[in-house]
Amino acid sequence: MTATAVVPHSDLDPFSDAFLDDPYDAHRALRDAGPVVYLDHYRVWAFARFAQVRAVLTDPATFCSSAGVGLTDFRKETPWRAPSLLLEADQPEHTRARHAITKVLTPKVVRRFRDTFTQAAEVLVGKLLDRGTFDVVADLAEAFPLQVFPDAVGLPPDGRENLLPYGSMVFNGFGPRNHLFEEAMAGGVAVRDWIMAHCEADALSPDGVGALIHQAAAEEGYEPGERALLVRSFLSAGVDTTVHGLGNAVFCLATHQDQWQALRADPSLARAAFEETIRFESPVQTFFRTTTVDVQIAGVTLPAGEKVLTFLGAANRDPREWENPDEFDLSRRAAGHVGFGAGTHACVGQMLARLEGEALLGALARQVETLELAGPPVRQLSNTLRGLQTLPVRVG
Repeated sequence: MTATAVVPHSDLDPFSDAFLDDPYDAHRALRDAGPVVYLDHYRVWAFARFAQVRAVLTDPATFCSSAGVGLTDFRKETPWRAPSLLLEADQPEHTRARHAITKVLTPKVVRRFRDTFTQAAEVLVGKLLDRGTFDVVADLAEAFPLQVFPDAVGLPPDGRENLLPYGSMVFNGFGPRNHLFEEAMAGGVAVRDWIMAHCEADALSPDGVGALIHQAAAEEGYEPGERALLVRSFLSAGVDTTVHGLGNAVFCLATHQDQWQALRADPSLARAAFEETIRFESPVQTFFRTTTVDVQIAGVTLPAGEKVLTFLGAANRDPREWENPDEFDLSRRAAGHVGFGAGTHACVGQMLARLEGEALLGALARQVETLELAGPPVRQLSNTLRGLQTLPVRVG
């Protein structure tokens, strides 16, 4: 490793249970240590400041994704599943795949789901309000996306429960082969087989987004198996991240009563509430890239072929970018965060995720007067995601 500046080293393990349970002090220490830190435990370079994280994410030629966006280097190890044609690809292959998806996910197509999502959210919140107490994660944050997102894609009603364990396999697979990875992979063959079978064209309804992706991919010259992989990429990114975003949003509102009252007073702030949640309690905490050439960043020379770890959650609370970053504030202009990534590899499903967030938080604001914790939350640990296992609340 050659460097033109002194690089601080850290023995931090960002995939330890203690770190994943509460990473914010460690994030602060990483940011304060310098713009580039070397993590001795995994022998990777780390970026926790906003400017450097965004620079990495928006320079795909220098910091590639085709070697894997997790710790595993695809050039040296065989991944547990076929690489994503979107997430784990570089130009020109990535451009071609993304073009097929973006031809489908136009603002016009997304708008056609607005009324359906809003109506489903109002019905669900009304039922939960009648109950008085419920678990936000199982009854709201999981229940809502598992209804509206698969409907939009065109999946059949049976078997949708496979989407959550598959997402857990994907996102835990971006970390080391620790107990979280092993637990996620246990019994995963049946789940993986269900997912792949239901990404095929004949398993999808003809009027759903999945069928449209198949059609657009065919126009781009993809073979049927590759078209199914594109649908799989969309499914992988479209459920767990939204589930955690919704759960984190309700947790933030329940524990910041002034912001809950602001949302109740003006339900049109629902989109802002979801956006601020993605910044403040980022569902996706980390992603890796790999250097393709020797590159200087913040005065440090990184050799080609090195894994770099971007801390999205830490960047989204960097005081160099955000005023009072550790405050949850609906009046903040949170646009520009890297919670959905940035650059050409930014999340392709973020418009649908925002629509789901706006619909559900808006329904809560319109129907619910009081929102408070009814018991201690339990965190769900993940090598990549930040969210909750259970969140008991009381509403009235």
